[in-house]
Amino acid sequence: QVQLVESGGGSVQPGGSLRLSCAASGFAPEYYTIGWFRQAPGKESEGVSYIMSNAGITYYADSVKGRFTISRDNAENTVNLQMNNLKPEDTALYYCVALIIPRPLLGTPPRRGSVDFWGHGTQVTVSS
Repeated sequence: QVQLVESGGGSVQPGGSLRLSCAASGFAPEYYTIGWFRQAPGKESEGVSYIMSNAGITYYADSVKGRFTISRDNAENTVNLQMNNLKPEDTALYYCVALIIPRPLLGTPPRRGSVDFWGHGTQVTVSS
């Protein structure tokens, strides 16, 4: 059974930090790019970040560049998203995703239609 299980969400004040983790099982994550989408109420979902299976290429949305860092441990089948200097606009439900991105599109925003597997999501709330 394919599973992407997120953890690490919570509530923090602006300027705070959180570390999201995604544990993958039931499929071969080394063949997939793993990343994060987020969905805020009343807004379209946004591809936040992803990392290739060999960790050679990463992507960050402009809204999080310089604040978020993605990493993966293929031996542990986990992907982490370190989120620093959080802002209220980062408040959203964060989903771990697994997708295959054609090489010519690596480094470009991820497409929801390209996602093969979704986690159930973890809530991140940033407020004072």
